[in-house]
Amino acid sequence: MPDDPTDPPTTGPIDTEILDRIAAHLTRSARFDDVKARPAYALNAVIADYDLGYFPGGVTRASLRIRWFETDDFSIHFSEHYRTGDSWDCRWDRHPNDHNTREHFHPPPDASTPGTDDDYPEEWRNVLAVVLSRLDERINAFWN
Repeated sequence: MPDDPTDPPTTGPIDTEILDRIAAHLTRSARFDDVKARPAYALNAVIADYDLGYFPGGVTRASLRIRWFETDDFSIHFSEHYRTGDSWDCRWDRHPNDHNTREHFHPPPDASTPGTDDDYPEEWRNVLAVVLSRLDERINAFWN
C-alpha cells in the first residue's frame, strides 16, 4: 500500500520464490533450450530462451522474460529477433497503470501501449498455460 493514499499502487517486490518455481516449471518443457532464474543481468526475472528448432531460419532468438511480484502482478514479455535486425514482441501484464485495466495484453508486433484489456487466471501455473498456449499457436502458424 502506498504511504500517501493519493499515490498510485505499485506492483511491490519481486516474488523470488514464484520465479524459482516458474524457472523449474519451464526447465521441464522441451520448448526451451535455456532457462535462467534471476541471472546477473536480470535479477528480477526468469529468462527462457526457446529452442530455435521451433522457428523458421530467419529467427535468431526467441525468448520469454517473466517478472512476478508478491502482489501477484506480473509481466511476461515474449520477443523474437530476426537476422534482419527486426523483432516481434508482445507482453501479458497484470499491474496498476494508467493506460489499461490492471490485466492487459500489449499486442505484437511491438507490444504497443496502450494494450487491450484482458482477464487472466489467478494462479501462476494457469497464467503460464495461457501464455504458452498462445505462443504455441504463433509457432504452429509458421508451419501451417
